[in-house]
Amino acid sequence: MAYNTLLLEIANSIALLKVNRPQALNALNQEVLLELLAAFQELEKDVNVRAIILTGEGKAFVAGADIKEMLGLTPQEGRRFSKFGHTLMETIENIGKPVIAAVNGFALGGGMELALACDFIFASDDAKFGQPEINLGLIPGFGGTQRLARLIGKSHAKELIYTGQMIGAQEAKELGIINKVFPAEDLLAAAKKTASTIVSKGAWAVRLAKSAVEAGFDLDLKTACQIESDSFGLCFSHSDQKEGITAFIEKRKPAFTST
Repeated sequence: MAYNTLLLEIANSIALLKVNRPQALNALNQEVLLELLAAFQELEKDVNVRAIILTGEGKAFVAGADIKEMLGLTPQEGRRFSKFGHTLMETIENIGKPVIAAVNGFALGGGMELALACDFIFASDDAKFGQPEINLGLIPGFGGTQRLARLIGKSHAKELIYTGQMIGAQEAKELGIINKVFPAEDLLAAAKKTASTIVSKGAWAVRLAKSAVEAGFDLDLKTACQIESDSFGLCFSHSDQKEGITAFIEKRKPAFTST
């Protein structure tokens, strides 16, 4: 599928997906949101893709939602806009493949929410994060009030949301928002290296690991551990499990076959 606002490259089982509106700091307008949803749905079906890196073209990851498009929205239209954003974030969160956000530059508002929907975040040392919606008389609308609080705790999330404060990559790492910080010129290489490591594992087990973490995260521990046990049992239905254990015993590298 051809995209107007995205760039997509696939190599070595890794999809590199870039938001490509650098003249607007990759702001999320309706077209970008629709194309991102279509792209992730396409990548879910593509058996040749086993990991996804999401980043932005130019000086920003995504600087937020397109403010001009929000001007004049009615309450009902605003709710629909938010609900569509939630649909996109849930699609990313629930896709059966790992998604790494490689945050270059600004990840603000909807851009930060987009990164939070990914499995984890790598960032350049000049990256900036924030939920500045409060400065527009708004609140985060694509999951920021929920995912951010779950990630770093209510008090830290409230401070960022109530103040609209922008923070740098190092502070974001200290808060637990991002996993690692890299020099800007090394960011994509680092993300690709980690994606390659994940791709070398059995895709079936990676998919089950992701689904177990996501499904159990908000549940009580006993229920969540039952999900883990069920998923663990499912591993034994796949040839990758037999290959992995056999290769370990035989002291060789496993040859996983799942996609």
